[in-house]
Amino acid sequence: MTAYIAVSLAALIAAGLTMYSGFGLGTLLLPIFALFFPAEVAVVATAMVHGANNVFKVSLLGRHADREVVLKFGLPAIVTAVLGALALGWLARSGTRMTVEVNNEVFAEITPVKLLIGLLMIGFALFELLPRFRSLKFDRRYLPLGGVLSGFFGGLSGHQGALRSAFLAKTGLTTERFVGSNAVIGFLVDLTRISVYVALFSAAGGRVSDFTGWPLVVTGAVSAFTGVLIGKRFLQKVTMTSVQTLVGILLFGVGLALVTGVL
Repeated sequence: MTAYIAVSLAALIAAGLTMYSGFGLGTLLLPIFALFFPAEVAVVATAMVHGANNVFKVSLLGRHADREVVLKFGLPAIVTAVLGALALGWLARSGTRMTVEVNNEVFAEITPVKLLIGLLMIGFALFELLPRFRSLKFDRRYLPLGGVLSGFFGGLSGHQGALRSAFLAKTGLTTERFVGSNAVIGFLVDLTRISVYVALFSAAGGRVSDFTGWPLVVTGAVSAFTGVLIGKRFLQKVTMTSVQTLVGILLFGVGLALVTGVL
């Protein structure tokens, strides 16, 4: 029962926030699932809830998506996410990591990937929170570049939603177009990575019926849908400035957690 309550509350709160920030559901759900499943199963379970949530958001808000943004940003992101994942595999095999010890006890282990992504997120957060940089906008001709960077570092760390939101918040989109475009791009990326998970699982001789996390996945998905509906109710009352502030705060928090080894 504890598992269902924890997953339900985490999905409900995170999904409500992701309506505006465009990221956070996977970041919060993964450690919750990891409490009850092996790491590899937790990753798959999180991806399924994340994917189902994006399908739901697209059904509600996909019509607000900016087609130019989706194509110019989303397609490069999908391609480079694969390259980022390959780079992650290479770095993982290298085994390089930094250890933080307190009183001769290991306090945290920080990989170069987490350190790099954490610093990058903190940098983006400053662009959203500091008045001097908040008014900056990215010209739409740089959308493919944003997609390339977001996809690559997303494949490298799994935090593609955070970097995507940081970039899209600077492209001059209205709140509704920002949320809709974020949802469609997130759906495309999720569809790609879940397909890869299924292919790898099948290649290893596994069967979908062997997956034991369905009850928690369904619980998480239903709670996430509820969070989205609650968030949608207030969508037209939320300004883009509020979205930028939320994105900045969450970026800084996640970045700091990565740099210090909490995540």
